[in-house]
Amino acid sequence: MTIPRHITEFLDSQHVPYLHGTHKKEFTAQEIAHAAHVSGKVLAKAIMVKAGGRLVMAVLPASHHISLSALGRLLDTQSVRLATEEEFKSLFPDCEVGAMPPLGNLYHLDVWFDVALRQHPVIVFNAGTHTDTLQMNLADVERIVQPQVGKFAWLLQ
Repeated sequence: MTIPRHITEFLDSQHVPYLHGTHKKEFTAQEIAHAAHVSGKVLAKAIMVKAGGRLVMAVLPASHHISLSALGRLLDTQSVRLATEEEFKSLFPDCEVGAMPPLGNLYHLDVWFDVALRQHPVIVFNAGTHTDTLQMNLADVERIVQPQVGKFAWLLQ
């Protein structure tokens, strides 16, 4: 499978450079980082959460664990949980389930980036498939996504 055209057309329309990478089919963020030969600290994983009745995309390094309570405080709601695949898969019709890129604005979602992503000037992320990645400057990603930024993830031990 290749990167969905919807994604590449968006990136090209925003005039942002990116590098396309491929790897063997993997499903977890840590496996993808290993297969793509990048640190889990630079691989950005997109996690869908249900917060106060709405779906929100939370993006954090693969090396980190999400704190739903911390994210709930940032979203000003006590009702935060991981969304089920059934709840979000229809939002990403051009992507394989669980391989959506952290470009939530492209899919009309609110997006939150954890501050830990800012420790590296370049990030790598799923490109809509379980075999394709994109590498981009974080500044470019933040410019085109316009995410909210806060602390809601902690480094895995």
